[in-house]
Amino acid sequence: MNASKRLALFERLAAAIPEPATELNYRTDFELLIAVVLSAQATDKGVNKATAQLFPVANTPESLLALGLDGLKAYIKTIGLFNSKAANIMTLCQQLLDRHGGQVPNTREQLEALAGVGRKTANVILNTAFGQPTIAVDTHIFRVANRTRLAVGKNVLQVEQKLDKSTPKRYKQTAHHLLILHGRYTCTARKPRCSQCVLADLCEYPEKTPAAQVLSVH
Repeated sequence: MNASKRLALFERLAAAIPEPATELNYRTDFELLIAVVLSAQATDKGVNKATAQLFPVANTPESLLALGLDGLKAYIKTIGLFNSKAANIMTLCQQLLDRHGGQVPNTREQLEALAGVGRKTANVILNTAFGQPTIAVDTHIFRVANRTRLAVGKNVLQVEQKLDKSTPKRYKQTAHHLLILHGRYTCTARKPRCSQCVLADLCEYPEKTPAAQVLSVH
């Protein structure tokens, strides 16, 4: 995909999604961090349902530690991999207190040093909490980037690096959420809604639906 197509793609996504944002519910940087850790291999809807009960009771490192491991598990047991996530969150909370005065750090190195926090989670926090132009490549972004040929890569790091290099500057801050939401609701995994897609004539996906291919001619 060439530069003019990339710019047009983001212009259309921005017009279609005027307020791109995470669908995780949170009020503080710490709540966001916990929600993102919980969201790995889980739906935002499922995480929001659990944190709606958890956060009113415990939404700081101190209060989560006070719940204890079993206490935390009771709140997040409906979320996939809750045992390992609970253990990581306990360790993460202690690390925040020991290393950062209980505050969420704002550098990649410090974030990735926390239990349960990998590159994708760090990118989400840097982008959403601290306004940095990072792009966290999840399954939705990986799919959209490869399908459209916006950024072709064999793994998430390759796609991230290509998006980081080629995304127009004015959209670097919002690209993360624009692409996720497009992948979640339009460019879906099994049956992409090509006939309803605002990118149909720009997309280079060879298996677009016939309706989308007709649309792309006009």
